[in-house]
Amino acid sequence: MDTKAKILVVDDEDRNLRLMELLLTSFGYDVLTASNGEEALEKVHDIPPDVILLDAMMPKIDGFEVAKRLKKEEETRIIPIVMVTALNEVEDRVKALEAGADDFLNKPVDKTELRARVQSLVKVKACNDYMRNYQKELEAEVAKRTIQLRQALKRLKEVSLESICHLCRAAEYRDENTGDHIKRMSHYACAIARKMGLNKQTVENLLYTAPMHDAGKIGIPDHILLKPGELNEKEWEIMKQHTIIGAEILAGSDAKFIKLAQTIALTHHEKWDGSGYPKGLKGSKIPLVGRIAAIADVFDALTSRRPYRIKPFSLEEAFDYIKEERGRQFDPEVVDAFFAAKDEILSVKENVEPKGNEFNF
Repeated sequence: MDTKAKILVVDDEDRNLRLMELLLTSFGYDVLTASNGEEALEKVHDIPPDVILLDAMMPKIDGFEVAKRLKKEEETRIIPIVMVTALNEVEDRVKALEAGADDFLNKPVDKTELRARVQSLVKVKACNDYMRNYQKELEAEVAKRTIQLRQALKRLKEVSLESICHLCRAAEYRDENTGDHIKRMSHYACAIARKMGLNKQTVENLLYTAPMHDAGKIGIPDHILLKPGELNEKEWEIMKQHTIIGAEILAGSDAKFIKLAQTIALTHHEKWDGSGYPKGLKGSKIPLVGRIAAIADVFDALTSRRPYRIKPFSLEEAFDYIKEERGRQFDPEVVDAFFAAKDEILSVKENVEPKGNEFNF
C-alpha cells in the first residue's frame, strides 16, 4: 500500500513546476502538477492531495479564487493550502488568508523552509483525516446503535403489552368469549378515536389500554359474574364494584398508558346524563377515553353472547340502541364518530370472532 503523501503543485510557469517537483520528490513525496487554476480544481477532485502549493498569480482563475472554491466544498476544505507568491504586501497576505490559505511561501522558495512547511501541513492533514474518519465511524456506530435500541424498545414494548393483554384475559377467562371481547372493543375504541381526530399516539394507547377496562372483574365472585339472567339489587351493587377494583389494581403506576387504563377502568360505565356508576359523572366531566370505551364496550356486549342474555342483539338492533342512547347514555359526539367509523367497526366484528385464545392485533 502506497503511504506517501501527495502534494499538488499549481503554477503557470513550467520551470517552477519542475523545480518544485524535483525538491518535493527528493523529500519522499508523490507530486502532482497543474499549470492553471482549472486544471488544479479538476485534479483535486480526481486525486485528492494532502497539501496544495498554490501560485497566487495565474491567468483566468488565480490562486485566490482556487483557494476560495476549495474551502467552500465539504470534501476539499480540510486540504491545507500554501500560497506561493512573490507578493509581499500585507494586503496580499490578508487577501490570501480570507481566501482560505493556511500558510505562505515566498518566491524564490527556500528548500529548508519548503520542507518544514510541507512536513508540518502533511501532519495536519493526516490529523484532519483521522478526525473526519473517526467522526464518520462514530456517526455510523451511533446510527447502528440507535436502530438497535429502537428495535429493542419496540420489542420490549411488544412483550410488555402482550403480557398486559394476557393478564387482561384473567379477568375475563371465565367468560366463554375469553379474549375476543377485549380484542374487538379495543379496535372499536381506536376506530372511534381516529374519527374524532385524536392523535396517533392516543389511538395506539387506546388499543392497549381499552382491554384493561374490566380488569376489576377478577374480584367479582363467579356466582354473580356468571349468573344467568338478571342480577338482584344486592348482586348488582357488587358487580358495579368492578370499576373501582379495576382502578385500584391499576393505581400507583407512573406509566402514562397504565394511568390511562386506570381512567378507562373507572369511568367506562359512567353515562352522559349522569346516571352511570361508580361516581355518577355527567357530560364532559367523564374523561373522553371513558366515553369512547363505554360505547365500544356496550356495542360488543350487545352483539355478543352473555350469561344474562338469551341471544345477542342483531347488528341493526345494536345500532338502533346506540342511536337511541345518543345524549343519554352516550356522548353525542362519540356516537357520531361511532357511526362515521361504521364500516371499520363492521370489519372488526366480522374478522375478530371467537377462534380460541389468541390475542393478535
